[in-house]
Amino acid sequence: MKELVKFSWQPELKSPSLVVGWSVDAGKLGEKVTGYLNQKLTHHSFAEIEPAEFFPLGGVAIENDLLQFPESRFYSRPGGDLIIFRSPPPGYEWYKFLDLILDTAQHYCHGKELYTIGSIISPGAHTTPRELIGVFNSPELKEAFSRYDLDRELNYETPPGHRPTLNSFLLWAARRRNIPGVSLWVPIPFYLVTVDDARAQRRVLEFFNQRFDLRIDLSDLDEEARLQNEKISRLRGSSPEIDRYITRLESNLRLSEEENEKLVLGIEECLQGNQQT
Repeated sequence: MKELVKFSWQPELKSPSLVVGWSVDAGKLGEKVTGYLNQKLTHHSFAEIEPAEFFPLGGVAIENDLLQFPESRFYSRPGGDLIIFRSPPPGYEWYKFLDLILDTAQHYCHGKELYTIGSIISPGAHTTPRELIGVFNSPELKEAFSRYDLDRELNYETPPGHRPTLNSFLLWAARRRNIPGVSLWVPIPFYLVTVDDARAQRRVLEFFNQRFDLRIDLSDLDEEARLQNEKISRLRGSSPEIDRYITRLESNLRLSEEENEKLVLGIEECLQGNQQT
Protein backbone atom coordinates (compact mmCIF):
# COMPACT_ATOMS: atom_id res chain seq x y z
CA MET A 1 0.00 0.00 0.00
CA LYS A 2 2.61 2.56 1.05
CA GLU A 3 4.76 1.78 -1.98
CA LEU A 4 1.86 2.28 -4.39
CA VAL A 5 0.12 5.30 -2.82
CA LYS A 6 2.28 8.34 -2.25
CA PHE A 7 1.03 10.93 0.27
CA SER A 8 2.14 14.55 0.09
CA TRP A 9 0.17 15.51 3.21
CA GLN A 10 -2.43 13.91 5.49
CA PRO A 11 -5.82 15.69 5.51
CA GLU A 12 -7.78 15.81 8.75
CA LEU A 13 -11.25 14.69 7.69
CA LYS A 14 -14.38 13.59 9.55
CA SER A 15 -16.21 10.75 7.82
CA PRO A 16 -15.95 12.23 4.31
CA SER A 17 -17.65 10.93 1.18
CA LEU A 18 -15.56 9.78 -1.78
CA VAL A 19 -16.40 11.07 -5.29
CA VAL A 20 -14.71 9.28 -8.20
CA GLY A 21 -14.46 10.66 -11.74
CA TRP A 22 -12.67 9.07 -14.71
CA SER A 23 -10.99 11.13 -17.42
CA VAL A 24 -12.30 8.96 -20.28
CA ASP A 25 -16.04 9.50 -20.41
CA ALA A 26 -18.69 10.76 -22.83
CA GLY A 27 -18.75 14.54 -22.62
CA LYS A 28 -15.76 14.36 -20.22
CA LEU A 29 -18.40 14.29 -17.48
CA GLY A 30 -16.43 12.71 -14.62
CA GLU A 31 -13.34 14.80 -15.33
CA LYS A 32 -15.31 18.04 -15.63
CA VAL A 33 -17.46 17.53 -12.51
CA THR A 34 -14.56 16.54 -10.25
CA GLY A 35 -12.39 19.35 -11.60
CA TYR A 36 -15.20 21.84 -10.97
CA LEU A 37 -15.62 20.62 -7.40
CA ASN A 38 -11.89 20.87 -6.74
CA GLN A 39 -11.79 24.42 -8.05
CA LYS A 40 -14.87 25.69 -6.23
CA LEU A 41 -13.97 23.98 -2.94
CA THR A 42 -10.25 24.90 -3.16
CA HIS A 43 -9.16 21.27 -2.93
CA HIS A 44 -5.52 20.24 -3.24
CA SER A 45 -3.96 16.90 -4.08
CA PHE A 46 -2.84 14.97 -1.00
CA ALA A 47 -2.02 11.54 -2.45
CA GLU A 48 -1.54 9.74 -5.74
CA ILE A 49 -1.36 6.16 -6.95
CA GLU A 50 1.92 5.26 -8.63
CA PRO A 51 1.14 4.45 -12.28
CA ALA A 52 3.70 1.78 -13.17
CA GLU A 53 1.63 -1.31 -12.27
CA PHE A 54 -1.64 -0.06 -13.75
CA PHE A 55 -0.98 1.88 -16.97
CA PRO A 56 0.93 1.18 -20.19
CA LEU A 57 3.82 3.63 -19.95
CA GLY A 58 5.41 2.87 -23.32
CA GLY A 59 3.14 5.35 -25.11
CA VAL A 60 2.98 8.22 -22.62
CA ALA A 61 2.27 11.67 -24.01
CA ILE A 62 4.96 14.33 -24.41
CA GLU A 63 4.02 17.97 -23.79
CA ASN A 64 6.54 20.85 -23.82
CA ASP A 65 9.34 18.27 -24.01
CA LEU A 66 8.16 16.64 -20.76
CA LEU A 67 6.73 13.16 -20.33
CA GLN A 68 3.09 13.24 -19.17
CA PHE A 69 2.49 10.14 -17.05
CA PRO A 70 -1.05 9.10 -16.08
CA GLU A 71 -2.11 10.86 -12.88
CA SER A 72 -4.39 9.17 -10.34
CA ARG A 73 -4.81 11.71 -7.56
CA PHE A 74 -6.82 12.23 -4.38
CA TYR A 75 -7.94 15.77 -3.50
CA SER A 76 -9.45 17.39 -0.42
CA ARG A 77 -8.99 20.25 2.03
CA PRO A 78 -8.42 20.34 5.80
CA GLY A 79 -11.71 19.94 7.62
CA GLY A 80 -13.56 19.11 4.42
CA ASP A 81 -16.21 16.42 4.03
CA LEU A 82 -15.37 15.31 0.47
CA ILE A 83 -12.53 13.35 -1.08
CA ILE A 84 -12.23 13.69 -4.86
CA PHE A 85 -10.42 11.02 -6.87
CA ARG A 86 -9.54 11.73 -10.52
CA SER A 87 -7.81 9.30 -12.83
CA PRO A 88 -7.71 7.72 -16.26
CA PRO A 89 -9.17 4.21 -16.22
CA PRO A 90 -6.40 1.72 -15.35
CA GLY A 91 -5.18 -0.52 -18.12
CA TYR A 92 -4.18 -3.42 -15.85
CA GLU A 93 -4.95 -4.86 -12.43
CA TRP A 94 -8.42 -3.34 -12.03
CA TYR A 95 -9.17 -5.00 -8.71
CA LYS A 96 -5.85 -4.00 -7.16
CA PHE A 97 -6.25 -0.42 -8.38
CA LEU A 98 -9.80 -0.09 -7.04
CA ASP A 99 -8.70 -1.64 -3.75
CA LEU A 100 -6.07 1.10 -3.42
CA ILE A 101 -8.74 3.76 -3.94
CA LEU A 102 -10.96 2.26 -1.26
CA ASP A 103 -8.06 1.57 1.11
CA THR A 104 -6.99 5.21 0.95
CA ALA A 105 -10.51 6.53 1.45
CA GLN A 106 -11.53 4.06 4.17
CA HIS A 107 -8.42 3.46 6.25
CA TYR A 108 -6.55 6.74 5.90
CA CYS A 109 -9.47 9.18 5.57
CA HIS A 110 -12.34 7.36 7.35
CA GLY A 111 -14.58 7.62 4.27
CA LYS A 112 -18.21 6.63 4.72
CA GLU A 113 -19.83 6.69 1.26
CA LEU A 114 -18.89 6.29 -2.39
CA TYR A 115 -20.14 8.26 -5.39
CA THR A 116 -19.02 7.49 -8.94
CA ILE A 117 -19.82 9.61 -12.00
CA GLY A 118 -20.54 8.27 -15.47
CA SER A 119 -22.34 9.14 -18.68
CA ILE A 120 -24.57 7.22 -21.06
CA ILE A 121 -24.62 8.02 -24.77
CA SER A 122 -28.18 9.06 -25.61
CA PRO A 123 -29.91 9.10 -29.03
CA GLY A 124 -31.95 12.15 -27.91
CA ALA A 125 -31.64 15.85 -28.67
CA HIS A 126 -29.69 18.41 -26.64
CA THR A 127 -32.94 20.28 -25.95
CA THR A 128 -34.15 17.37 -23.80
CA PRO A 129 -33.70 17.93 -20.02
CA ARG A 130 -30.79 15.96 -18.60
CA GLU A 131 -31.84 13.03 -16.43
CA LEU A 132 -29.90 11.83 -13.38
CA ILE A 133 -29.90 8.07 -12.80
CA GLY A 134 -28.63 6.28 -9.69
CA VAL A 135 -27.44 2.67 -9.46
CA PHE A 136 -26.92 1.58 -5.84
CA ASN A 137 -25.00 -1.13 -4.01
CA SER A 138 -27.07 -0.68 -0.83
CA PRO A 139 -30.87 -0.86 -0.45
CA GLU A 140 -30.64 1.45 2.57
CA LEU A 141 -28.85 4.15 0.56
CA LYS A 142 -31.33 3.70 -2.30
CA GLU A 143 -34.19 4.32 0.10
CA ALA A 144 -32.43 7.34 1.63
CA PHE A 145 -32.21 8.88 -1.85
CA SER A 146 -35.99 8.91 -2.30
CA ARG A 147 -36.05 12.62 -1.46
CA TYR A 148 -33.72 13.54 -4.32
CA ASP A 149 -34.69 14.16 -7.93
CA LEU A 150 -33.14 11.15 -9.62
CA ASP A 151 -34.25 7.90 -11.19
CA ARG A 152 -33.60 5.07 -8.69
CA GLU A 153 -35.28 2.27 -10.62
CA LEU A 154 -32.50 1.22 -12.98
CA ASN A 155 -31.21 -2.20 -11.92
CA TYR A 156 -28.25 -2.62 -14.23
CA GLU A 157 -26.65 -6.02 -14.70
CA THR A 158 -23.57 -6.66 -16.83
CA PRO A 159 -24.59 -8.66 -19.93
CA PRO A 160 -23.30 -12.26 -19.97
CA GLY A 161 -19.84 -12.50 -21.47
CA HIS A 162 -19.13 -8.77 -21.01
CA ARG A 163 -16.67 -7.18 -18.61
CA PRO A 164 -18.30 -5.00 -15.93
CA THR A 165 -17.90 -1.25 -16.23
CA LEU A 166 -15.26 0.25 -13.98
CA ASN A 167 -17.95 2.02 -11.93
CA SER A 168 -19.91 -1.22 -11.49
CA PHE A 169 -16.73 -3.01 -10.39
CA LEU A 170 -15.98 -0.22 -7.89
CA LEU A 171 -19.51 -0.39 -6.43
CA TRP A 172 -19.12 -4.16 -6.03
CA ALA A 173 -15.74 -3.78 -4.32
CA ALA A 174 -17.19 -1.13 -1.98
CA ARG A 175 -20.10 -3.37 -1.05
CA ARG A 176 -17.66 -6.12 -0.01
CA ARG A 177 -16.29 -3.59 2.50
CA ASN A 178 -19.78 -2.50 3.64
CA ILE A 179 -19.28 0.93 2.08
CA PRO A 180 -22.60 2.18 0.68
CA GLY A 181 -22.27 3.63 -2.78
CA VAL A 182 -24.12 4.95 -5.80
CA SER A 183 -23.08 5.31 -9.41
CA LEU A 184 -24.54 8.51 -10.89
CA TRP A 185 -25.25 8.50 -14.63
CA VAL A 186 -26.42 11.22 -17.01
CA PRO A 187 -27.48 10.51 -20.62
CA ILE A 188 -25.57 12.80 -22.99
CA PRO A 189 -26.72 13.42 -26.59
CA PHE A 190 -24.47 11.46 -28.94
CA TYR A 191 -23.43 14.56 -30.85
CA LEU A 192 -22.09 16.19 -27.66
CA VAL A 193 -19.96 13.21 -26.64
CA THR A 194 -16.67 14.72 -27.84
CA VAL A 195 -17.39 18.20 -26.47
CA ASP A 196 -18.44 19.57 -23.10
CA ASP A 197 -22.05 19.22 -21.96
CA ALA A 198 -22.53 21.92 -19.33
CA ARG A 199 -26.14 20.89 -18.70
CA ALA A 200 -25.04 17.34 -17.82
CA GLN A 201 -22.33 18.68 -15.52
CA ARG A 202 -24.82 20.96 -13.82
CA ARG A 203 -27.25 18.08 -13.30
CA VAL A 204 -24.67 16.15 -11.26
CA LEU A 205 -23.38 19.21 -9.42
CA GLU A 206 -26.81 20.40 -8.34
CA PHE A 207 -27.31 16.95 -6.78
CA PHE A 208 -24.02 17.29 -4.88
CA ASN A 209 -25.04 20.80 -3.84
CA GLN A 210 -28.19 19.39 -2.29
CA ARG A 211 -26.66 16.21 -0.86
CA PHE A 212 -23.68 17.90 0.82
CA ASP A 213 -25.04 21.43 1.28
CA LEU A 214 -22.12 22.81 -0.74
CA ARG A 215 -23.87 26.04 -1.76
CA ILE A 216 -21.79 26.32 -4.93
CA ASP A 217 -22.97 28.99 -7.36
CA LEU A 218 -23.55 27.18 -10.69
CA SER A 219 -24.42 30.28 -12.72
CA ASP A 220 -21.23 29.97 -14.79
CA LEU A 221 -22.44 26.58 -16.04
CA ASP A 222 -25.83 28.11 -16.84
CA GLU A 223 -24.07 30.72 -18.95
CA GLU A 224 -21.91 28.09 -20.65
CA ALA A 225 -25.00 26.05 -21.52
CA ARG A 226 -26.79 29.14 -22.82
CA LEU A 227 -23.91 30.06 -25.11
CA GLN A 228 -23.67 26.49 -26.39
CA ASN A 229 -27.39 26.40 -27.15
CA GLU A 230 -27.12 29.75 -28.94
CA LYS A 231 -24.33 28.42 -31.19
CA ILE A 232 -26.38 25.33 -32.05
CA SER A 233 -29.45 27.49 -32.71
CA ARG A 234 -27.47 29.65 -35.12
CA LEU A 235 -26.19 26.52 -36.84
CA ARG A 236 -29.75 25.23 -37.19
CA GLY A 237 -30.73 28.55 -38.70
CA SER A 238 -27.94 28.45 -41.28
CA SER A 239 -28.11 24.72 -42.07
CA PRO A 240 -31.55 23.27 -42.93
CA GLU A 241 -30.00 19.79 -42.96
CA ILE A 242 -28.72 20.04 -39.37
CA ASP A 243 -32.01 21.59 -38.27
CA ARG A 244 -33.93 18.71 -39.88
CA TYR A 245 -31.80 16.12 -38.08
CA ILE A 246 -32.24 17.73 -34.65
CA THR A 247 -35.97 18.26 -35.22
CA ARG A 248 -36.35 14.55 -35.90
CA LEU A 249 -34.47 13.71 -32.70
CA GLU A 250 -36.74 16.09 -30.79
CA SER A 251 -39.67 14.03 -32.13
CA ASN A 252 -38.03 10.81 -30.87
CA LEU A 253 -37.19 9.68 -34.41
CA ARG A 254 -33.91 7.96 -35.17
CA LEU A 255 -31.37 9.01 -37.80
CA SER A 256 -29.46 6.80 -40.17
CA GLU A 257 -25.79 6.12 -39.50
CA GLU A 258 -24.80 8.57 -42.25
CA GLU A 259 -27.09 11.25 -40.82
CA ASN A 260 -25.64 10.67 -37.35
CA GLU A 261 -22.13 11.22 -38.69
CA LYS A 262 -23.12 14.42 -40.49
CA LEU A 263 -24.78 15.80 -37.36
CA VAL A 264 -21.79 14.95 -35.16
CA LEU A 265 -19.38 16.59 -37.60
CA GLY A 266 -21.54 19.70 -37.95
CA ILE A 267 -21.91 20.15 -34.18
CA GLU A 268 -18.20 19.55 -33.53
CA GLU A 269 -17.19 22.16 -36.12
CA CYS A 270 -19.73 24.60 -34.71
CA LEU A 271 -18.78 24.27 -31.04
CA GLN A 272 -15.05 24.04 -31.61
CA GLY A 273 -15.11 27.30 -33.58
CA ASN A 274 -13.97 25.82 -36.88
CA GLN A 275 -16.74 27.50 -38.80
CA GLN A 276 -18.75 30.68 -38.57
CA THR A 277 -22.35 30.09 -37.58
